[in-house]
Formats: sequence, structure tokens, C-alpha cells
Amino acid sequence: MANTNNNIELLAPAGTPEALAAAFAAGADAVYCGLPRFNARERGENFTVENMRQAIAYAHKLHKKVYITLNTLIKESELSDLAEYVAEIANMAPDAVIVQDLGVLRMLREFFPDLTIHASTQMGIHNSAGVRMAEKMGARRVILERQMTMEELTKLRQNSNLEIEIFCHGALCCSLSGSCLFSSYLGGASGNRGKCKQPCRRRFFAREGNGFFFSTSDLATLEMIPEFRKLGVASLKIEGRLKQPDYVYNAVKAYRMVLDAPEVTPQIIGEARQVLAGTCGRRWSDGFFSEKSMKNLVRHDALGASGTLLGRVTNVGESGFYAELKQRLHIGDRLRVQPLNGDEGSAFTLTKLFIDRKIVSVARPGDTVYIPCDKPVAMNGLLYKIGVSHNVDIKVLENTRVREKLHLAIKLEKSALSVAVLNMDNAPVWTHNEEFQAAGKHPVSAEALQEAFASGTDGFEFEIAETVIAPDAADRFIPASVLKKIRREFDGFTAELNSASLQNSGAAGLMKFFTFYNSRPVNPVGNEHLRETVAMRPHGASAGNPRAWRAVSVLDINSTTDEAILPDYCSEERLESLQRAIQRAYDQGIRRYRAASLFELELLAGYKDIYITTTYPLPVANSLAAAELADWGVSRVQASLELEKLGIEELRNHSPLALEVYRYGRFALLTTRASLPAEGEIEDNRGNKFSIRFDKRQNLTRLYAKSVFSIPHVAGTSDFYDLTQARWNESETNSFNFETSWL
Repeated sequence: MANTNNNIELLAPAGTPEALAAAFAAGADAVYCGLPRFNARERGENFTVENMRQAIAYAHKLHKKVYITLNTLIKESELSDLAEYVAEIANMAPDAVIVQDLGVLRMLREFFPDLTIHASTQMGIHNSAGVRMAEKMGARRVILERQMTMEELTKLRQNSNLEIEIFCHGALCCSLSGSCLFSSYLGGASGNRGKCKQPCRRRFFAREGNGFFFSTSDLATLEMIPEFRKLGVASLKIEGRLKQPDYVYNAVKAYRMVLDAPEVTPQIIGEARQVLAGTCGRRWSDGFFSEKSMKNLVRHDALGASGTLLGRVTNVGESGFYAELKQRLHIGDRLRVQPLNGDEGSAFTLTKLFIDRKIVSVARPGDTVYIPCDKPVAMNGLLYKIGVSHNVDIKVLENTRVREKLHLAIKLEKSALSVAVLNMDNAPVWTHNEEFQAAGKHPVSAEALQEAFASGTDGFEFEIAETVIAPDAADRFIPASVLKKIRREFDGFTAELNSASLQNSGAAGLMKFFTFYNSRPVNPVGNEHLRETVAMRPHGASAGNPRAWRAVSVLDINSTTDEAILPDYCSEERLESLQRAIQRAYDQGIRRYRAASLFELELLAGYKDIYITTTYPLPVANSLAAAELADWGVSRVQASLELEKLGIEELRNHSPLALEVYRYGRFALLTTRASLPAEGEIEDNRGNKFSIRFDKRQNLTRLYAKSVFSIPHVAGTSDFYDLTQARWNESETNSFNFETSWL
């Protein structure tokens, strides 16, 4: 059937201005990009404030969109810096801001309401209850969890009308979004802070052999586009803000070809795949969109590196290395030397190349080459081509003039047309007085007035906030020539305006935030003994303290249960079953519930006399997040597991809710729906030991550290002990980030 709707948005990654220009040149409708801080790709180059302003102005000139990523968790001590950052962003007027942290969401909604909010995939939203909850909190779009099947997506769309964005191409995380602590555990480089070191791509060792047990194939969904269109998906997102412009250009071009095709045929898919072949990546797959693909997503025998294998390093010197080639190599290629253990290798652009001490521009299979390089290179490492130089002309972008924006309100009356500038002090009004003639057949429309005033001037960009035609002017006619004359008069009026009188929405929001934040009292820290909670299996070990609240899964409650633990993941088809389990628990007298995901606040909303505590993996790292959760019925929050001691204490001092600290237990470092090629005990080449365990009830596989997490009590907080995967008094313990710092 012919495609008659091309309105689905194609959203591209832009880690640099060059990548942004490449994305738009290839046909992207929008890009997502970040500033140097508070975004999930802080390891990338990212944009400066100035070139982000230019990028937004350039995009809007092309009638394209820019979404700024602000999708990391924020500590209490960073809220002031964050507010200043958001004020800068508000003045840039991006088309949306992508957020993970509920505190960031609250800050934007309450103090910078002009900014549109998109809920990041890092929020882990994977069912319609979660979508509804995000919508209630102010999100205009939800970027769904990547580990959803097509069937689940279909059912979700039947139960939600909010804009949905999904990933259509690129690298996949093995873990459920927002719940991975693997990189953070192995050195404080938190994926929830934009610093992931990708330990999932490393080689691991098990009793049965070694392999890359967590390294997923890449996602490619060209053939699925007709299904996405039928489901009314608002935006298709290409992953890759760390990628080079050539990757962005080819990926966008391939998906643009299919989106614009009158009919998606095998021929057009083949042509698009040829274009996509120009990108350097891993083996393509259907990702998590099918149960079959989930079973084959991880290839333990394939090095978790992306790109085209060119050869192997044979010798390493102080200022370069030798390599034997199996594929062609050319000056300008982007290269990475990948250590055999799967650790992240050095990446660079090839600028000089030698064969037998002679400089060359090209080398061919069988050649032994010398490559100058000032970065660390692993002996016997594999040489991968990860991209090529892509000549992108960004002069037009760099020369784009950033104009101030005027918010206009147009009003047409029988004998006058007036325009008010809403975002300027005292809202100056310009008026053109004229007795407009009655229309014969075609009275002037609001659309015609908007079009006449839409283009802006050299000094200002216009945004029409409202257009009103008074009742006595509903039958008036204004010739096009007269409208042009009126517009020229208005341009003369704007030339006299002083941009210094423009109301600064960012500054106003910042002042409002600091007035609020600095007026809050600091919570007193008492010495009273707070009642603790112990999570356990239904017939597990003793809770220890007889006064402790006993918490078990909502599916396992019994006569000794004080608190029901809700699951961290619930597919769309199981939502009704979970709702019934909650009702059964309530009918049996359970009034305490532990929510591990945002969607559960929606399921608990109808119960008025309950006590809700949030728990991992629903993170709370700052007081604004706690305040947001308080508005939705939460009574106590658990501090983010990644917080160091000082971060916990700062949160305790300002949280409007009681604070709980996870003190003892074995929490999942990684949770996945993919079938992993190993189970039981494993370790990496540095001697770190882990355990892979399959959860039959939830059909999820989880990775745990061999040592149990154990930290001392933090004054003024309640304690949480988790015996679902641990025993009391285990000898081998770790303190995660508690005694160091959360990077």
C-alpha cells in the first residue's frame, strides 16, 4: 500500500557542529545534542554555549529542530550550577530538552515553563502506565526503553496518546535503560552521568570458557518503518552522539530514503542498506523488537568493537606502531586500536602513513605500515576503521546570525490592526489605523495575518503567540499589497525597539529558583533510631531486628509481611496482573509499598492510605526529585545507590521526604532481556568477580558483584537491608562509591 504520511520525524545525533550540519544535509528533521555538562555523552566533544545558539538559529532557519540533552542524574550540590545552565538553555529557545532526573524535570516545569520536556529513555519507561505518569509530570514526549518488543509497543500505543520516540538505529546497551551500574561499579565512571566506559564490551571468563558475554549487536530497522508508521510513532531516533559526521550522514540518508519512498519495497530497502553499509559499526540486528532477536543479540565469540577490521598491531614504539593490513587504509580514515580484552581502545584520525619509511597516502592488504600515534596502543591490538573524513562546510552555520525573538500578539479590528510585543517590558503595542473594507468572498484569515508577520527581520525573529480577529472584523478584507505595506511599517517600529528591554525568561526563572532554593530550611539531623526495613525472600532468613519492617515481593506476601516490593520491570501485557496483585495485597492489609519504577506511582495512585517508599532502580539524587515524588504520593525516598557519603548527607539535609539508605545487599549491576551466553560465576581480566543469574519470574537476566555491598549508617536516615540476593554477615564486601566520590 502506498505511503501517504511522511510526518514521522527523523531524529539524528549531533555530537559536534559538523555532525549537525551533516545530519541536516542528509535530510534529518531534527537533531539532539548536548552542552559540555549534564548530558549522557559527556565524554564526547559536545557544543559550546555559543555554537549551540548558532546551531539552533541555523536549524530554525531550515525549519528543523534541535533538542538539547540534559539527561543525567544531578547531585544536590550541583542544583545551583544546573539552574544557571538551564537559564542559558532557556534563552537559546531549543525545541525541547531531554531529561532523566525527576529533579531536572521539576526545575524545568516549575521555573522555566517555556521549555518543552521530553522524557529520556534513561527514565526506563516501558509501559503505558509509565507514559501516563510522565505526561502528568509535564513531559510532552516519551523516549521509550529500548528493550521492548514490537508487540509490546503496539499494545502500549493502544493505551496512550502521548508522543512516542523510539530508537531505530545504532549501538544498543545490554542493560535496561537507566538501571546500569556496571561502569560506575568498576571505577566510578557512571553511565547515569554520561561517563560510561562500556565494560559490557570487555572479554569475561567463565568455567565453560571466555567471551564477550554482554556485547550486543547494533540495531537496524529499515524494514520496520511501515510498522512504526502504522503505530503513529512520532520520532525515529538514530543513536550515535560519539560518532563522526560520515556515520551521521550515511545513517540519516539511508533512513530518509525509506521514509520518503512512495512504497517500501525490497528494492528501496536494498538501496538504503547499501548506503548504510558506508557506516562502520557492529553486526546489524532487530535489537529487542522480537523475542527471536533477543536470543541472538549477544555473540560471545565476537569482539565487542565497532568498525571494519583492517589488521593487527605487530610492534609498538614511543611515537607510533606497526600494523599488518588485511584491508585498504587511506589518509583521513578514522581508526581505533582495540585491545583483545575488549577494553576501550584509542581512537584517532590517520594523518600520516609510512611504508618502508616512505610516506604514502594509501596502503593495501598485505602491507606492513607504520602509523604515528601519540596515544596508548595495545600490543597485538586489532586495528579498526571506524569512519572516514567527511568534508562538511559549516561556514553557513558559523555565519548564522543569532537573533532575539519577539513574541507577538496580533489583533484585527474593523478599523485597526495592532501588534503587541509580549516579551518586552510594558508590552509595547504598535497600531495601524485604517478602515478595512468589507469582504466580497474571502475575508482575511488568522493564517494570512500570521504569514504576513512570520518572517522576522534582520534584528529580530518573530514568534506569533496569538492571533485574534474581533467580531466586528470577521468580514473584513485586506489586499495582499496592503498587508505588505502594513508589515513594512511594523518593521520600522521594530527597528526602534531596544533589545535590552526584552524580558529574559532564563534570568527570570533563575531568580525564581534561587529565591525558592535559598529560602528552604536545612533539615535537622536527629540521633533517634529510625525503624529499618529488610527485604527478603518469602521464606528466607530472619529479618534480624524484630522491629524491622519485613518486605517481600508483592507476589509473595504472607502473614508476616509488612511491605510489598513492586517489580522494576512490567511489560504492557502484565500490567493488569500487577494491578490485581497490588489490590490483593491491599485487601490483605498491606499499606506499605516499595516502588522501583515510575510507572508504579500510576498504579498506586488510587490508594489514599498507603505509605510509598521509592527504591532502586528508581534513582533519587537531589531534593527536587524528592519534592516531585512527594507530589505523587511518595512518603520516603531511597538515596541513589551511586551517591557517595557527602552526596547522601547533602540530600538528607534538604529532602522534603524522609531519606532511606541502602546499607547492605547485592543489587543488580546490569539487567537485561537479552539471552546471555553464560550463567553463574564469571570474572574479568582484572580479577573482578561477578555472578549472572536468571530471574524466571520476570524473564530477566541480572549481573551481580560477588562481594556484597555494605556501608555504615548515615545519621538522620533509615536503613534498608536487602537479603533477596545476599546473606547476613558475608565476609567479602564492597562500599561501591560511598567512600570515594561519584564522578
